Amino acid sequence: MSISTAAEPIKREPDLLDQTVVVIGGSSGIGLETARRARAEGADVVLTARNPERLESAAAEVGAMSTATFDAADPGAMQSFFADLPTPIDHVLVSGGGPKYQPPLEMTREEARGALTDHHLLALDVARNSAAKVRPGGTLVFIGGTGGRRIAAGYEIVNAVTAAFPALTASLAVELAPVRVNLIAPGFVDTPLSASLLGDDLDKRREELRSTLPIGRVVGPEDVAALAVHIMSNTAVTGATFDIDGGQQLVA
Repeated sequence: MSISTAAEPIKREPDLLDQTVVVIGGSSGIGLETARRARAEGADVVLTARNPERLESAAAEVGAMSTATFDAADPGAMQSFFADLPTPIDHVLVSGGGPKYQPPLEMTREEARGALTDHHLLALDVARNSAAKVRPGGTLVFIGGTGGRRIAAGYEIVNAVTAAFPALTASLAVELAPVRVNLIAPGFVDTPLSASLLGDDLDKRREELRSTLPIGRVVGPEDVAALAVHIMSNTAVTGATFDIDGGQQLVA
């Protein structure tokens, strides 16, 4: 006769217990999901966004410690936000807007300049203003993408921005050490931003991905959020680019 006993569940301390996570672009999509995940792992969160109503709703949903409404593309507003932020903080996630897919030869010079530089200037503004606020071993996490890795006519700017972001991230990791700097590069993620870009073609794109991706499903913002929180908690990673696309780059 044998006697079996149920195993006691393994208890662990939350990964971000008593840490502070700032989410720039935290009112929806990847930013909001990251805030939600960080809170579940014991962090206090600070949310920023442009739209005050959406920001207020998101902050109430996750129990944010504080919020700030400003346009992240405004360098003066970014500087003021970090100057007023109590120190120290532990992590900053920057969830920016999507790429500009308009063919560059149809853009004006100023439109092309913005498309080429907006994402990288935002990363530099965050790095410049947050460096003195982030604890050693904390991290800046930027959101890029993988879509521009396939060279195609009409996508020259997206290709160039995609190629440059990992190099910028690695360089900042060296310059800001011991603060860590990492880049998440998603493929298609089912977010409100994707819905606004695809419009009536959204359902068709979802079905295409379900039938072709090796994982057999569409990547959601919660998948990216889980990776972001892992990067925040794993103090051995810096200067790295983490792809999360469900295998999208592996299929035609």
